[in-house]
Formats: sequence, C-alpha cells, structure tokens
Amino acid sequence: MRDLRLLLPAASAWATAWCAVAAADVGIEPTIVAWVIWTLGAGVLATLAAATHRSWRPLMGAGARRPGMRRLATIAAIELVVLAGAGLVATSAAASLGHRAASPLADAAAAHSTVDVVIEVVSAPVPMREPAWGIASSAPASAPTFRVDARLVGVNGRAAQAVPVTTMLDLPAQRLSLGTRIAVPAQVSVLPAAEQSAFRLRAVGDVDVAATPPAWLGWSVGLRSGLADAAGALDGDGAALVPGLAIGDTNAVDAELDAAMEASSLSHLTAVSGANCAIVTAAAFALAALCGLRRGFRVAVALVALAGFVVLVTPQPSVVRAGAMAVVVLAAIASGRPGGGVAALSVAVIGLLAFDPWLARDYGFALSAAATAGLLLFAAPLAARLARVMPRPLAVGLAVPLAAQLTCQPILILLDPAIALYGVPANLLAAPAAPVGTVVGLLACLLLPVLPSVGMALLQVAWLPASWIGFVAHGAAGLPGARLPWLPDAPGALLVAGCTALALWLVLTRARRPRRRALAAATLAVGLAVPIGVSIGAPLVVGATRPGDWDVAACDVGQGDAMLVQSAGAIALIDTGREPAPLERCLALLGITRIDLLVLTHWDADHVGGVAAVVGRAQTVIHGPLDGERSDRVLGPLRSGGAEMAEVVAGDGGELGEARWRVIWPTAHAVPGNDGCVVIDLDAPEYRAMFLGDLGEGAQTRMLASTDLGRVDLVKVAHHGSADQSDRIYSELSATVGLIGVGEDNGYGHPTDRLLDLLDDAGTTAVRTDRSGTVTLSADGEGGFALWSERADVGPGP
Repeated sequence: MRDLRLLLPAASAWATAWCAVAAADVGIEPTIVAWVIWTLGAGVLATLAAATHRSWRPLMGAGARRPGMRRLATIAAIELVVLAGAGLVATSAAASLGHRAASPLADAAAAHSTVDVVIEVVSAPVPMREPAWGIASSAPASAPTFRVDARLVGVNGRAAQAVPVTTMLDLPAQRLSLGTRIAVPAQVSVLPAAEQSAFRLRAVGDVDVAATPPAWLGWSVGLRSGLADAAGALDGDGAALVPGLAIGDTNAVDAELDAAMEASSLSHLTAVSGANCAIVTAAAFALAALCGLRRGFRVAVALVALAGFVVLVTPQPSVVRAGAMAVVVLAAIASGRPGGGVAALSVAVIGLLAFDPWLARDYGFALSAAATAGLLLFAAPLAARLARVMPRPLAVGLAVPLAAQLTCQPILILLDPAIALYGVPANLLAAPAAPVGTVVGLLACLLLPVLPSVGMALLQVAWLPASWIGFVAHGAAGLPGARLPWLPDAPGALLVAGCTALALWLVLTRARRPRRRALAAATLAVGLAVPIGVSIGAPLVVGATRPGDWDVAACDVGQGDAMLVQSAGAIALIDTGREPAPLERCLALLGITRIDLLVLTHWDADHVGGVAAVVGRAQTVIHGPLDGERSDRVLGPLRSGGAEMAEVVAGDGGELGEARWRVIWPTAHAVPGNDGCVVIDLDAPEYRAMFLGDLGEGAQTRMLASTDLGRVDLVKVAHHGSADQSDRIYSELSATVGLIGVGEDNGYGHPTDRLLDLLDDAGTTAVRTDRSGTVTLSADGEGGFALWSERADVGPGP
C-alpha cells in the first residue's frame, strides 16, 4: 500500500510557491502571504493541541473522547503539515523577493544609470537567436551570442547580495563556463517578480573575464570539450547524440535531428535528466556490490559518483534537480517500499521549492516531478495489467515509458499542443540503448585525456546505440500521424489530464460497476474525439476560407521570421523561423510544396533554424556574408537537397514570376550579423515591398544615406519590432502595412512601444503574427491590401 499522505502537502507547497513568487506583480506584499499562512498554522496547531493533550480534555467536555474528536485531530494534523510546507516556501519566496528589492541593481534600474557589475555564471550558456543589442565588445564580430544566467557578485567595486540575473554576451562559450566571473558595465532593467531572474543586464561596454572557475568546477571543462571534439570526428546522428547521452551536451544536434527527437518523444534521452543520473548512480552501486562492499559503502560510492557526474555536466539548477529526483527513485527501489518512494518524492519537492520557489514555474522541474511520480505510482500496476497479455519483461519495458508519458502529457501540452502518437513505442525501442550509450560514452569521456586510444574505441562503441536512437527518432517522426494536434494552453492540459485519469481508472480498477465503467468509457471517447476533431477540422476550415491569390504571407513561427512571396506561381521564402515544425505547418496551410527562391538574411537561428522544413524543396538559395561553421550547418543540408547557392550584395537582383527583386543591403565586405543581413526590395506589378531582416539602427542609417529607398506599399519591420530602429526609415518608406514576425510573450518586449509609435507616425498599420497568426495579404493595385488572418487580431498597437 502506497503512503500518499504527503502528496497533498507537496501539491499545496507547489501552488503556494507558484502564487507567492508572483504576489508582487499583482500588488500584494510577499510577506503578507507568509504571515497569513503561519497564522493559520498557529490556529491549527492550537486546535491539534486541544484535541490531543490530556490537560485540555476536561475543558472540552466528554465529547473529547468521541471518535469525532479523533477525526478532528487527524484532519488538524494533515492541515498542519500542509500549512507548514506552504509556509516554508512562502517565507523563502518573501525573503528572496526582499533581497531582490534591496539590491543595488534595483536602484540602478530606477535611476536608469550604468553600473559596473561582476556576475558569476551559474548555468551553461545558451546560444541565442538574438544579438546582444548590437553593442561593442572585445569579441570578434562573428562571435555567437549567448544568454547567460548568473548571480550577482559585486556592483561598482563593492560586494553585493547574490540575486539571479540574466544577460546576453558575445563571447565564446569556452569563456562562459560555469563558475566564471564576468565584469561588465551594464544598464539594468527589473524583470517581473515571477521570473527566475530578478534583473536583465544590458552590456554597454567591453566584457572582461574577472576570474576563471574554481578548480573543483574547472576540471570538467576539458573533459566536456574533449568528448565533443572526439565525437565530431565520427559520422551521422550517432556523432551528434553521443555527447548528449553521456553528458547532456546537445550543441552538435542539428535542427532536423532535434525536431525528430521531439516528434518521437525521445528528446529526454539527450538532456541531463533523472534517468541519466539514475544510470550513473546505479552503475556505481552495482560496481561497488561486485567489489564486495557493504551496503553503507555502496551508497557512499554511488553518491560520490553522482556528485562527480553532476559536476561533469555542470551543476546548474536543472542538473541538481535531476540528481535529487534520481536519488528519490533509487532510494525507493533500494528500500523495496514504493510507498516510501512517493513520500520521499513529496519531501524532495517541498525541499526543492523551499530552496528555490521559482522552480514551481519551471517546466523542467514539473516534468521531472511528474515523470518520477508516474513511475512510482503507475509503472508497477500497468506492468501487472500488461503482463496478463504479454511476457513480463515486455510488459515492464512498455509500462515504464507509458507511465512517464501519461503523467507528463498535460505539461507537454502547455509546451506544444500536440500528442506524439508513437512516443511510447519509440521509447520502447530506443530506451534500452540509452544506458549503454550513457555509460560507455561517459567512460570514453573520462578516458580520452589519459588513454586516448581506449577512449576513442569506447566512443565508437557508444556511437552504435546513439545511432540506433537517431534511426528510431527519424523513423517515428516520419510515420503518418506522428503528431496529433490537441487543444492548446490550459484547456488542452486539463482535458488531457482528465482523459488520462479516466483511462488509468478504467485500466487499473476492477469491473465491479459496469454502468459506471461504461459511462467513464463514453466520457473518455468524447473527451478524445472532440479535441481531435476540432484540431484536425479547424485547419480544414481555415484553409477553405483562405484566399488562394495572396501576394505576401507572414508565417506564424513564434519569435522569428518566415515571409512568403507569391508571383505568377513562383514562390520565395525569406527566412525560416526558429523550428521546422511551425514552418511546415504554415507551408501546408498555404499549400506550398516548392520554394523557387530561399532568402537567408543572416545566420541567427530564429531566421534559419527551421531550414530542415525546406530541404529538398528549395531550388535557389541566396544569403549574405558567410559565418563559418554557423552558416555551414545551414547550407550543408540545403546543398545536399539539390539547392544552388549564391552570396549576394547590394546591387544583385533577379526575377520571381512577374516580380523583380533587388538586394539593397549589405554592401561588399560586410561582416555577418544583424547589420550584415540581406535587405530585399521587391517590385511587383501591383505593389512594392521591402524586407528589412534584422537590420539595426546604425545600418539603417547608413543604408538611408547610400540609397534612395522611396515609398513602398509594404514593409517587413526590422528585428521583430525591437527599439533598435532609425527614426527616419519608416517615415521615408511610408508603407501602408508593416509586417512584424514576433512570438507571444517573447520576453524581449517585441514589438516595442517605440517601434509601434514610429509606424503610427508614418501611417503604417502594424500586422503582427503574435496576434493574428499566419496572415496573407492580397494587393489591390492602389497601395492597399486585403488581409486574411488565421485568427482574429485584437487590434493594432501595444
């Protein structure tokens, strides 16, 4: 029998943390939340004392001995534990928010002043699609931009209370290792209280490395880079996946493989998760057992191995969380008490939320907790049921991914409103290979510096299971109906949670009341049929209402650009967005199967990350200045798909159906980046359009000085509507419509009020993909356009 009593306190703590961190955003003093909870707790404690202590019973009369009093004591005890957990996380949130409010960065943000800050990197840098605001730095012009999560160390030469901050830096990833201290002059903006980071820093000068990582962190940097370099010498998907399986390094995974891993629900295999930590810990425990060590020493060896693994893959919050979850699962298995595992999971959740209340809003934490709970609660019962119709080993192998998938699916719907139909069978096929790839790859990583030949041999062995995982991912993603559309957001998550609960109840309970089971089955069928019908039927209705004679279209690809032009049956695509799936959806919606001209304005991933969707479709590709490996990764698949390539500069041009296109930027010898992106002037029989890519204010000003742009009918707004815009360009263009490719809640504040004001002053109507979805425009020949949108816009403006 499982002990589920601590699930309620854990859920209460989660809900409290979710609300407490956002209290300040709605005008509630964070400390009030904590005081209210502790006051309620004190009242419940008094009630519990009155119900249980002998000295109180005479005052309460004979009724104190009745069963009702015992029930009252039990309820009070449960409430006390619930309130204690909630009070703990609320107090932690209030204290953390107090530190944020008292930080000197808050004063700097209020004064709009520049401060010299020292920050310490606390997680692996994340390659960004956006530039670091085009500021000058000591990095080369072609250096990639990384989002860096850090903690504050000092301000203007003085030590400061540690608060979480985020910034973007144009530095190589090797100089942004975990534990590195960075000194940079920055402007500060305050982020909403619900955000993990308290402040966003905008670098406004040279970025310096103030201190390298301490030795206990630095030793792992060489091991990680050595494994990545050695794996790069291998071929195929296996080369890209081995570092991910071994140490969670997914930098070599290209967009096409990443999309296949996500579509087949296998992406968790290459992320550092509880499974990776469990594999390493279990392997160490088993090795200690083979050496004849006693239980206490086995546990010690396993914990040391886990700690070393966490440092090797960098002890960022997600990894620490995964390690904690792995310890919980292993403790449950080792004790042989599944109920104890549920209690341990609940305690772990409460403890982690008390340590960092913002984890309550972290999808990774939610997925970790949900998957662990699914394994503890449902894997064994599902395996027992499945064992009635199949061999026991197969039943267990199927029950494990099924239990995790079922409990994680409501959360996954919030991230992507679709269900991976082949996720469970794909995991059944690929998951057995993951432990081999993880353990052998990890051994290769450790041995490469000291025994290179042995390490390389092990790496080649690890390549085999990694290649198999890639094969399964591509196979599952390529099957018809691999991605079943579902209702988005909270309604979709609640519906799939309800359907999951009904399905589990039907499968795991005995048939004592046939009518009730029949009603549940009918409800489940309706719950599945309605969203599937709506999701499949809605695009058909949308497609039926969409005009077929459109001239320009803006695809809804989230925070990114993907613009289409159609002329006399010829199709041009300007940029591809960040991911292949949204672009594929847009092309399917508009009935496009062939791309005659693909324009890649520059190499940021929010403009080229979805290129896998057009490999084999694109006939001719034009692009701006090359950017080494970044551009090679994009152009290689296109070239293999039969596309012809050409680098263009101002003055180049050609034809697209009945339209003429001309490149007006960049100039010769431009450097890659936003200011070197391709700007296209399109002259069609019934309209003229200009596509500005991500051109910043400085480059816009230089372009205005060197070129007479003249009036256009349509402009693709630069840089998703950021504030980095010339005051003159939109008034000179005087377009009727300004297309803005931008994602909902993008975190950058795009489009900015400044940009929207510039468009309004120029008499240009803003059409935004975050509000309208995919849109098409049909020119009327008189400077106007007929607009069709995938969904109703709430109106122009902010």
